[in-house]
Amino acid sequence: MGGHFDPNFMAVSLPEDRLGVDDLAELDLLLRQRPSGAMPSEIKGLEFYDGLQPGKKHRLSKKLRRKLQMWLWSQTFCPVLYTWNDLGSRFWPRYVKVGSCYSKRSCSVPEGMVCKPAKSVHLTILRWRCQRRGGQRCTWIPIQYPIISECKCSC
Repeated sequence: MGGHFDPNFMAVSLPEDRLGVDDLAELDLLLRQRPSGAMPSEIKGLEFYDGLQPGKKHRLSKKLRRKLQMWLWSQTFCPVLYTWNDLGSRFWPRYVKVGSCYSKRSCSVPEGMVCKPAKSVHLTILRWRCQRRGGQRCTWIPIQYPIISECKCSC
């Protein structure tokens, strides 16, 4: 496998840090964390003028505007939850960390949308394969295994 082995997402034996979606403390911590990366332009561009009296110039302070943007971003944030998956003895490495999108709450305001996979990456792993044509021949073959790498709030 050479350079294809990624110890962050692959393991030969079950890792001790196998906490996954079932660990409520980890999940709570994940959902409380501030979203990372650049704030989506849809949120960054919001001025929060809707609902104010027409004709009057209402201007929110930069601080209040930023707090509202951060709150909205945290409500619509779609984290990727990782857990170790046992692929069985026909695969090497046997354990792969797979991603899933947290969808137990709505990620939109107003509610209705949920987090869904938006991007994935592929890991190269080996699968044991036997063919019976002309005698049995067995060999390891490389396969591409998809891993969810990003989730997005959508319908």
